[in-house]
Amino acid sequence: MGRQVAQVHQMIRIQNIYYMLAYAFQVLREQGYRDVATEEFTNTAELCAAILEQGVKTQLKRGLGRAYVDRTEALSSPRGKIELSESVKTSALLRRQLVCDYDEFSVDTPMNQILKATIKVLIGSDIAKARKKGLRQLLVYFSDVSDIDIETVDWHMRFDRNNQTYRMLMNVCWLVVEGLLQTQSDGTTRMMDFFDDQRMYHLYEKFILGYYKREHPELKAGAPNIKWALDDGFEDMLPSMRSDITLTRGGTVLIIDAKYYSHTTQVHFDRHSVHSSNLYQIFTYVKNKEAELERERKPHVVSGMLLYALTDEEAHPDGVYQMSGNQISVKTLDLGQPFHVIRNQLDDIVEDHFITSTKVIST
Repeated sequence: MGRQVAQVHQMIRIQNIYYMLAYAFQVLREQGYRDVATEEFTNTAELCAAILEQGVKTQLKRGLGRAYVDRTEALSSPRGKIELSESVKTSALLRRQLVCDYDEFSVDTPMNQILKATIKVLIGSDIAKARKKGLRQLLVYFSDVSDIDIETVDWHMRFDRNNQTYRMLMNVCWLVVEGLLQTQSDGTTRMMDFFDDQRMYHLYEKFILGYYKREHPELKAGAPNIKWALDDGFEDMLPSMRSDITLTRGGTVLIIDAKYYSHTTQVHFDRHSVHSSNLYQIFTYVKNKEAELERERKPHVVSGMLLYALTDEEAHPDGVYQMSGNQISVKTLDLGQPFHVIRNQLDDIVEDHFITSTKVIST
């Protein structure tokens, strides 16, 4: 697996991972992160450490998030619910105390615990001494936060207006813990140079959607569900069809499936071809979306695209196909280029599909 992962990762500039994160989580485009944007990083652990260091500093200026935390302990001045049976069992009464259950408005929250644990992981990793020093200085502010086993964390979290500033921080922690830590045969862990494929797949998808949302406000960019075109409305047991990225302007629709694979093509008898399952999937999305618009009786053009991250393979997919009245294209995005080149590639997709297609509809 190590060789397969390297085929994609060696094509990516570390600095471009920052830009991908910045579009996936818009908070990274704020003033406080500008220094991070200009740094050169040797590995993704360094990058994540820099983002987390700046992010935690910003959060500390606001104040660490607090929440009501359940406490159970023996108290001389009772509060909350008194537990008489526990008071007797623990001999608290002999010390003139009572065991009480109560809520405390505390910084000892799960999210702060995750931050503290991830900071410790990064301090123990292969990053610069100056960065480790900066992270250690932050730990002082977490003295009232409990230590946890980071590998047992439940990453399914709910965000609201009270903890919204933690969304990006928790995602960076998740990337570090789930994407960079690798267990060795002797049971120890080490930091990988890059996120694993699964984490990069999700980041790649979020980046493309975030890019179009920010840089092309003239388009409606989202990841909506696509309805099955059913004759009788019966849809029990049918899988949901959720697009990675759908771009819409008027009657012009482009559905993009973002693909981050170690191998962008399949090989049969020494012949390279597009992954059949990927092609079937995007074709299904396009035809069902078109059927939905046809029912609305509005002029429309629906196209689909498979957008692969470029690997170091000799053959990579690049083609435009006309299938049953729809255009299906297969492209690769070169993440190893300077970011302005990536920007141009993404902008060209908009130019090709929403300038040309608009003229087709109008005629």
